[in-house]
Amino acid sequence: MTQKKRILLIEDEEDIAALLKLQAELSGYKLHVEVDGINGYRAIEREKPDLVILDIMLPGENGLDICRKMKGNPELKGIPVIILSARGEELDVVLGLELGADDYVSKPFSPKVLFSRIKAVFRRGKEPEKVARSVKFSDFILEIDRYILKKGDKAIPLTLSEFGILRRLITNRGKVLTRNQLLDDINNDDAFIVDRNIDVHIASLRKKLGPTFDWIETVRGIGYRFREDLVFAEI
Repeated sequence: MTQKKRILLIEDEEDIAALLKLQAELSGYKLHVEVDGINGYRAIEREKPDLVILDIMLPGENGLDICRKMKGNPELKGIPVIILSARGEELDVVLGLELGADDYVSKPFSPKVLFSRIKAVFRRGKEPEKVARSVKFSDFILEIDRYILKKGDKAIPLTLSEFGILRRLITNRGKVLTRNQLLDDINNDDAFIVDRNIDVHIASLRKKLGPTFDWIETVRGIGYRFREDLVFAEI
């Protein structure tokens, strides 16, 4: 019998905790709740759960500090983190993602949506850590080693910056990436890039990919995500 995945929820709102505990049972997970940041981090150290759901605003120690401590601890940094955020906490979400959180969900939210995100995070964790030489999505093939994007037999010219952004999005498909994260792997010979220039490059990419291409999603106030719910293959 497969052992249930263990999830630690650090959340001080009792109604939210109760809903998520019920949904965890329905979804086949074991969920433990802590209501403040200090005891929550101690529980992470003690139990080393399979995933942590982390509210940002917590008594004792806030969620961002907990995320920072986790990602700075060699024994804990591999544990996936999903952030819960209230409206108006977009800057905190950006910081959380850049600290290493795997995803975020804004309040109010559907417990079913949250657990679909959890399932996606676990699924990504099972994928072998390899770099594909080429990837196929929709009618396109991205040849990573050759820096070429093709649609059928036709090559689509990309700048180095556009190629870097597309490659980073594809290799992290399903995960929200902030603008600063998308800057990390860009080899740019075009111009000096700041985070808002990413929007310009994304717009150019979308234009080159065509009006019906909707795999690159805008996550308002945060960044971008490459959809993982469509047919995708590594070659």
